Amino acid sequence: QKKPLIEDVTLHVQRGKIVTLIGPNGSGKSTILKTIIGQLSKVSGTVFLDGKAMEARSRNEIARRMAILMTARMEPELMTCRDVVSSGRYPYTGRLGILQPEDQAIVERSLEQVGGMEDFPDRPFSAISDGQRQRILLARALCQEPEIIVLDEPTSFLDIRYKLELLTVLKRMVRENHLAVLLSLHELELAERISDTVVCVAGDRIDRIGPPEEIFTRAYIAKLYQMEHGKYDPCFDSLEFVP
Repeated sequence: QKKPLIEDVTLHVQRGKIVTLIGPNGSGKSTILKTIIGQLSKVSGTVFLDGKAMEARSRNEIARRMAILMTARMEPELMTCRDVVSSGRYPYTGRLGILQPEDQAIVERSLEQVGGMEDFPDRPFSAISDGQRQRILLARALCQEPEIIVLDEPTSFLDIRYKLELLTVLKRMVRENHLAVLLSLHELELAERISDTVVCVAGDRIDRIGPPEEIFTRAYIAKLYQMEHGKYDPCFDSLEFVP
């Protein structure tokens, strides 16, 4: 008999909004995300995408509406950055993957939107930094023209400069493309700055859902992370984050 890892999960993600999952390591954040995108089987319940159950949609339909960036590093062989971004058009190009002029225009526009990648499209993807890779993967996600992007710990491998740059780009993408974003973060300071709604995951349940100003109190964060009261203190106030 299958045993649920986490129960009573009810989430709503709207376009133009960022919903962030926080919680201790191993609390179930990745389990929720992997269940939503179909990597893990549900014990019960339904995941709806644009009002229709995921099971009732084809893989191609889902790929046109949902883009996914998971924690595992992508290591494509012999692919340039432009090749990686172009792969976001596969749900639209058919089995041969031949890009039409309109597809190529979307690739270039997606590269422009993530910013700072003008000199990178023809470089090998394997030869660029982790921060640059994440921008290229965001551009690939944009290429899918999705309604929602799901990200699992997108800042895990990045230093603080790239963390802030990546989330600045993500915030801008949400505004300019009217996207819904669902992600998990372990950096509480970044979650507090970027989120419209915060979902607090505590092992076998969702403990609380609310706006950042309600969630990020010292007393509650200390309780959620089982820290000594008063230990939580945001420390990135001097760093520039441009929403």
